Amino acid sequence: MTALLVALLVVAWPQAQPAATACSNTWQNRTAAFEEYLRTAKIDKMTEIPTGVTKPQRAYLEPGGLVASFAWKALRPGFVNGYFESYKSEIGAYELDKLLGLNMVPVIVERRVNNDLGAAIMWVENVRSWESVQPLPKPATWGFQLSRMKMFDDLIGNSDRNKGNLIVDADWHLYLIDHSRAFVTDAKLPQELQNIDRKLWDKMLALDEATLKKSMGQWLDDRQTQALLRRRDLMKKKIDALVAKRGETVFF
Repeated sequence: MTALLVALLVVAWPQAQPAATACSNTWQNRTAAFEEYLRTAKIDKMTEIPTGVTKPQRAYLEPGGLVASFAWKALRPGFVNGYFESYKSEIGAYELDKLLGLNMVPVIVERRVNNDLGAAIMWVENVRSWESVQPLPKPATWGFQLSRMKMFDDLIGNSDRNKGNLIVDADWHLYLIDHSRAFVTDAKLPQELQNIDRKLWDKMLALDEATLKKSMGQWLDDRQTQALLRRRDLMKKKIDALVAKRGETVFF
C-alpha cells in the first residue's frame, strides 16, 4: 500500500484542542467492542480514496457510533507490482499488536463489503502526519516509541515503513498504519536496532509457533509464522551483540 494513503487518513489537529481529547486511542481496553462495531455497523456510504495503487476505499458509518469511518482494503494475498500485498497482513499486524500489548496499531477486522472480503481499518481521528510534527519539540517518550516501532517492524518483516504511514495524536502517541506488505517469508530485518524495550522484548522472546497459530493462524500461513520466528531469533543475535558491546544501557 502506498504511503500516499496517509494524506487521507490524517485529520488536521487544531493547536488549541483541549487536553481531554488529546489521546486518539479511544479503543484501548475496549477492543472487543470496537472490533464488533467495525464488523457490523451499517455503512452509510463508500467513497474512493483517490490515491494509492491498490485503490483503498473509505466507508462512512451511521453517526453516533464508536467509529465514524474505516479504510477498507480488499487486497487478496499475492504480488502487486513486485510486492507481496494482503489484507490479511493488516489484520495480522493488529492481532500481533494486541498479543504484545503494543497499543500502536488501530483496530482492524475482516469484513465483507459488496461481497468482497477485506480489512476494515479504524479511521483514527484527530491526528497529524509524521512530517508535520518533525519541526516540533518532542517529549521524552518519543524515542521510546520509535524504538518500539523498529522492534515491531523487524518482527513482522515490514520493509515499507516510511513517513507516510506514521500518524501522531496531540498527546504525542505514535500510531502505525499500512501493514499490507508485512509478514513476508524471508528473515531479513528491515530496521537497525539501537535501543530495546525490555518488557516488549521479553514478550517477543516468549512467542512460539503454538501461541502464534492460536491468535494469528487465520491471518498467517505456516511459512509466514515460521519466518516471523526466524526474524525474532535473528533479532536476538543482534540484541545480544548490542548488549555485549554496550551493556545493559541497551535496554530501557
